[in-house]
Amino acid sequence: MDDRSAAAEHGSGHTTALPSRSRWWRALALLVVCGIAAVVFSFDAVHDALLRVLAMAEPVIAAHPRVGAVAFVVLSAVSAMLAFFSSAVLVPVAVVTWDRWVTIVLLWLGWLLGGICAYSIGRWLGRPLVNTIASARLIAFYQRKVSADVGFPMVLLLQFALPSEIPGYLFGLLRVRFRTYLAALALAEIPYAVGTVLLGESLVRQQGGWLLALGVIGAGISLIAAWLLHRRLGRRRSSSG
Repeated sequence: MDDRSAAAEHGSGHTTALPSRSRWWRALALLVVCGIAAVVFSFDAVHDALLRVLAMAEPVIAAHPRVGAVAFVVLSAVSAMLAFFSSAVLVPVAVVTWDRWVTIVLLWLGWLLGGICAYSIGRWLGRPLVNTIASARLIAFYQRKVSADVGFPMVLLLQFALPSEIPGYLFGLLRVRFRTYLAALALAEIPYAVGTVLLGESLVRQQGGWLLALGVIGAGISLIAAWLLHRRLGRRRSSSG
């Protein structure tokens, strides 16, 4: 995921090390969150409290199904654009209200909309919606490594390897072809949408083993994508040198 190139030697070691640290911290954070959730919700009292909350939310959404669906898609879109907001907390409510496949489709549509908005903001405003220090460093790093004429395989790899709020802004800033980005975005978000909904179902059904297994799979996908990206960037540097 990180290309430790000669072009970033002196005074930029912190920046080049950032992607490597970031990918391990994200994988570890996912495993820790899934582990804590599996332990906490294994207690019947906590699980029963969750079910009571879901039981209160379900009739509200059921009474306004279209508004509820639109709200879920919009909030999912926001989560795809902002690092500090996650739609995962909404998934258990959606799973209880709708069936698994409806929730997957709505979540996927929301993330698709969020990615399109992020790309548009990056392209036309020239900056992310919220420019944190970490996101600014990641975007700046990959702006130096990726060109505007990047092909679909690399766009897809970046989509898998980077935090979900980064690629849209990055490709918009680089002015990557929209259809290339949209195809990669649509494809990459499918397994994540399925995995997130399965995580929500595992929480509702008190299946701690599935929570941990899905966390390991998600962390593994992120790390493998990051490793492949690192190798690909390394090969591009060698060929250009």
